[in-house]
Amino acid sequence: MRALKATWPARGWSWDSRINCVSSSFSTEFEAKARQCATSALPLEFVAASIARAPALLQEVAERAGGLRSGQLLLSAPVFNGVLAFGLWWPWGDGETISFRVGLANVDSSREPYPRFRDVFNVAL
Repeated sequence: MRALKATWPARGWSWDSRINCVSSSFSTEFEAKARQCATSALPLEFVAASIARAPALLQEVAERAGGLRSGQLLLSAPVFNGVLAFGLWWPWGDGETISFRVGLANVDSSREPYPRFRDVFNVAL
């Protein structure tokens, strides 16, 4: 996640309490570089047509976020130390803005490793 944060081309990160993750919104001028950063950190990709093949934890993340629609992606990395990281790539539909949310599936946001994760992105609850 440090590499993702270090190479992220857009403005800062904030806390999304609805999904318990960090979020960055940016204009489409940063889309290519942001997508490259996102998929480098979270190389497994699911779309609406493939979400049924995702691990149950990722399916829960997608459901909590309102499901996946056309153009939206759910990214993840293999489980590391028992933790599953995810990313939600969300074009806004205005053709100008995209949000990327990054979080840890099934981890209480007040317990480790979430505080260390938020520190990486310099985000408080």
